[in-house]
Amino acid sequence: MAWQADAPLQGLTTLGVPARAQWLCSIGQEDELPVALQQADHKDLSVTVLGGGSNMLLLADVPGLVLHMQLMGIRHRQDPADPDAVLVSAAAGENWHELVAYCLQNGWYGLENLALIPGSVGAAPVQNIGAYGVELSDRLLSVRYFDTQTVQVTELDSDACQFAYRDSIFKQALKNTAIILSCTFRLSRTPRTVVTYPALLQYPGAGADMTPQRVFDAVCAIRRSKLPDPAVIGNAGSFFRNPIVSADVHAGLQLRWPDMPAFATHTSDVKIAAAWLIDQAGWKGVRRGAVGVHDRQALVLVNHGGGTGQQILALATEIADSVQQMFGVRLQPEVCIVPAPAGGL
Repeated sequence: MAWQADAPLQGLTTLGVPARAQWLCSIGQEDELPVALQQADHKDLSVTVLGGGSNMLLLADVPGLVLHMQLMGIRHRQDPADPDAVLVSAAAGENWHELVAYCLQNGWYGLENLALIPGSVGAAPVQNIGAYGVELSDRLLSVRYFDTQTVQVTELDSDACQFAYRDSIFKQALKNTAIILSCTFRLSRTPRTVVTYPALLQYPGAGADMTPQRVFDAVCAIRRSKLPDPAVIGNAGSFFRNPIVSADVHAGLQLRWPDMPAFATHTSDVKIAAAWLIDQAGWKGVRRGAVGVHDRQALVLVNHGGGTGQQILALATEIADSVQQMFGVRLQPEVCIVPAPAGGL
C-alpha cells in the first residue's frame, strides 16, 4: 500500500484530461482502507475516491489523497429463500461489464441489459446505473461500504439505498462518508429477459423469446453503434442526465415539439431524452478545439486529444445554457465533476 506523490491521473479516467494527485494510493485489500484513511487524517489530507474513472471529470490537480479502489473478487451462493435465485457478490474494483459477462456465462441471469456500461462495480450503485429497460436497483440486494465517520463496515439493503433515477443515498446523505467495498445482486437461474426498450424492440430478431445471450449481444451491438470507445477517443459516456419534468411542463413542451421523446416514470413526472434536446439545439458533432460533442450521440462529450477538464466544462455549460434557452429545461451532469463547480453547471 505505497503512496505515490504528484501522481498522474490522466490514464485513470476515461476522459483522459490532464490532472495530478498530490498523493495517490491504490487499495487492493479491504484492511488497507482504514489504514490509509488514518494516515490521511494524521497528515490533515482531504480524500477523493477513484474507481474506474469512467464517470469523472477532473477540472484541476487533486489536493490531498486519491484512493484508487482496486478491490477484486466475485463470490456466489444459493439464495436460501429461493432455489431459483443466486446471490452474486462482487468487489468494488471489479470491471462492471466483465461482471455482467461472467454472470451470463455461469447461467446467472438479470444483468444482460446493463452490458458494456463502463466503470467499476463500486461506482454502479452511486448513480443507480441503468440501460435498456433495467436499472441496477432492480437487481441489487445490498451494498457493503466503509463508513468514514463510524470507522465501521456497514451493509445497506436495496431499499435503504434510496435509489432513484441516477441517484442514491451515496450521492446524497452518504456522499462524503461512504466508500463502497462490494455489491451483492440477486440473479435468476431461469431466463427472464426484459425486452421493452424501443431500441431493443427494433433490433433484428427481437421479441419476448430472446435469450439472455441474445439480449447481451444486442445491447453490446447497439451501444457500440452509438457510443465511442473510451480506448479510442476520450469520453465518460452520457455526460448529462435525462431531465425529469412535471406532467404540465411536458404537456406544454409537447404542444410545441410533438416528436419529443419522453418516458413515463414511477410518478406523474415525465423523463425527457436529453440527447434529443441537445441534438435539436444543434450541438451534435460540434467541436470546440480539442473537445466536442460526439457525431453519433449528442449526450457524449469527447476529448479528441489534448483537451482539458475546464474546456469540457465550458462546453457542457454552453450546451446546458443553449438547451435551457430553447426549451426552458436545465440539463444536469451525470458525471461527477471534481471539484464541483460553484453554483452547479
